[in-house]
Amino acid sequence: MSEELSAADEIELRRLRWRCRRGMRELDQLLGRYLDREWRQASEAQRGIFLRLLETEDDKLWHWFMGHEEAGDAELRSLVEFIRRLPP
Repeated sequence: MSEELSAADEIELRRLRWRCRRGMRELDQLLGRYLDREWRQASEAQRGIFLRLLETEDDKLWHWFMGHEEAGDAELRSLVEFIRRLPP
């Protein structure tokens, strides 16, 4: 897959970057890191899981990413673990 994005993809990426801003620096960094490093090469299915993750309430995301709780959904749980393992 090419690193070049179409104009529509760039618009979507900007929109997603805005949605990744959660008001908690740690969450902003984790979600933004995935967007920067993984989004372009992610499959449509993987992108769909990330979009579902963005629909999750901030307090749940915080607990999942900090390891206090686990997502009940296996796909979300797997994605959270993947994002947690991304190097800073």
